[in-house]
Amino acid sequence: MEKKLIFISIFSLCCAVAVFAGSEVKDVINMDNKAYAKHKKSIVVFPHKKHIEDFKINCGGCHHDKDKKPLNNLKMGDDVQNCIECHKKAGMIKGKAAKGLTDVQKREYHANAIHDSCKPCHKKNNKEKGLDKKDPAAAPTSCVQCHPKKGK
Repeated sequence: MEKKLIFISIFSLCCAVAVFAGSEVKDVINMDNKAYAKHKKSIVVFPHKKHIEDFKINCGGCHHDKDKKPLNNLKMGDDVQNCIECHKKAGMIKGKAAKGLTDVQKREYHANAIHDSCKPCHKKNNKEKGLDKKDPAAAPTSCVQCHPKKGK
């Protein structure tokens, strides 16, 4: 009987660990990605919790399916794929290299997809609140605001 109780206890603990494994959502996410051999700009530090709690953005505001439809049924701690899983090309394509490509083709590049997701929302937020990009309360819209010079 005692062995059975120990087995049930261990089994229950393993099930609980399996349910919660990988489900921790950090308050701040360091957007470092192994797909990049070397980052040309400093790593973005993304305030995940602030976007959810302070700005009231639901999961589907950023996380989407292959058809770019918002994943509004996600809950905090659900497993989600990293952007690079679908936007497989590391880096950004722009200028002459991007000429003639559709928006969908450009978003195959990881950095293009990230920027296309964040910047319009930030610009909309600033416009709605009447904030100039230099205002400390404004959402970042320039390179150096998200990628501060290294060492600062």
